[in-house]
Amino acid sequence: MKSDRIFGLSAALVTPFAADGSVDAARLVSHAGKVLAEGCDSFTLFGTTGEGYGLSMKEREAILAAVAGTDLDMGDKIYAGVSAVSIDDAVSQSKLALDADVRGLLFAPPFYLKGVEDEGLYAWFSRAIERIGRMARGIILYHIPGQTSVPISVELVSRLKKSFPGVIIGVKDSSGRWEDAQAFLREHGELAILIGDERLLARAVRAGAQGSICGLANVAPGLLRPVIHEGKDSDKVVRLVDMICRLPVLPTVKALTAHVRKDGGYGRMRPPATDLDPALARKAAAEFDTILAT
Repeated sequence: MKSDRIFGLSAALVTPFAADGSVDAARLVSHAGKVLAEGCDSFTLFGTTGEGYGLSMKEREAILAAVAGTDLDMGDKIYAGVSAVSIDDAVSQSKLALDADVRGLLFAPPFYLKGVEDEGLYAWFSRAIERIGRMARGIILYHIPGQTSVPISVELVSRLKKSFPGVIIGVKDSSGRWEDAQAFLREHGELAILIGDERLLARAVRAGAQGSICGLANVAPGLLRPVIHEGKDSDKVVRLVDMICRLPVLPTVKALTAHVRKDGGYGRMRPPATDLDPALARKAAAEFDTILAT
């Protein structure tokens, strides 16, 4: 498998916050540059790990401006998450990111109502994409039912890719279920099928998956790169994800980012989420170091 033909590894970039709760754009830009240097092919702003669900339009605009104002070669290396309930908000978030020339969008479903039928989801996505208009591109549908409780079905992907050919380019499967990944690969293998649970990644790549947008790439991109670009199994990746999943996942990823960057400023969460307990953070850091040193 040639690495220049696949999506590759994208860090679901953490969003650092200052002590007053505001976005720390300087730390974000620094971290983005480092994950690229350490093996990521791109990074994704405003995803789940980046707490995009809690970022305002003003904050999104400031982050995109901060990234654009750097000397780093990031022109084709940025994706942006869309996390909204209303069509208006989804369109606004999308246009803001596309105007900033991001490569594509990680598009989550509306997440307030549960048990929504595919017909309603198809109408919601279709109206949003139609209103984005001619600039719509690079849309990756985000299947993360553990957070949204609104799954993206194989059938919904079929309808959307038929209605918007060339605009729908992929699906990110963060269900953690091999059955879901397998179904997307079987029915939509021509799209970029991305795997959120890194423990399934090597197996999925060997079956045709094109990479991942994932939180572990904040702290261990070097371990993940051969998994994605060569389909190699990695016991270290499995052990790291198992460890993170035993703890509150998002605060643990941020605490480990603070550990790797030797900067506690990366560890702050935005309410209603809370920072990882300091004792747990120390334990996670020690286990992280042990696994990498093994």
